[in-house]
Amino acid sequence: MISLLKFLQSIITGKTPLRPPGALREEEFLKRCIKCNKCAQICPYFSIRIAHVEWGRSMGTPMIFARDIPCYVCMKCTPVCPTGALQNDVVEKENVRMGIAKINEEKCLPYLDVICRACFENCPIFREAIILEDELLPKVIEEKCIGCGICERVCPVEGSAIIVYSKEEITV
Repeated sequence: MISLLKFLQSIITGKTPLRPPGALREEEFLKRCIKCNKCAQICPYFSIRIAHVEWGRSMGTPMIFARDIPCYVCMKCTPVCPTGALQNDVVEKENVRMGIAKINEEKCLPYLDVICRACFENCPIFREAIILEDELLPKVIEEKCIGCGICERVCPVEGSAIIVYSKEEITV
């Protein structure tokens, strides 16, 4: 359940939740999504949550909160979407574009001289979407990042030093 606290946090941080893999751009997605919840029902990880009234126009639509439960890119949600709000032509996880991860170097442990490889080792696009410069410092390769949020979830820093921003936030 999406709490009022999460809603307020998204307003304060300006961060919007992620949409499931294959989601159309927000305006088109909201036009096409019939709020059937099939994507959430089939998600084996319970990553997809359904927005409540506090999300306004997005109420009833699928959302992913990466810090809580990221998308593990199983791709079971796209084929069950009856309207094409989630495009089924994205079948390879490497082609998913949910968002882009951004590293806050002021909070990231390796940039503070503490060894940490959590985001690098857990990225499903291993050694491509997140690389290590000088074998120590993580760097996101935007062209390869699928925006699943696994890196955000595994980051040991309070509040996470790596945040995945939705497609909509990137293009603004």
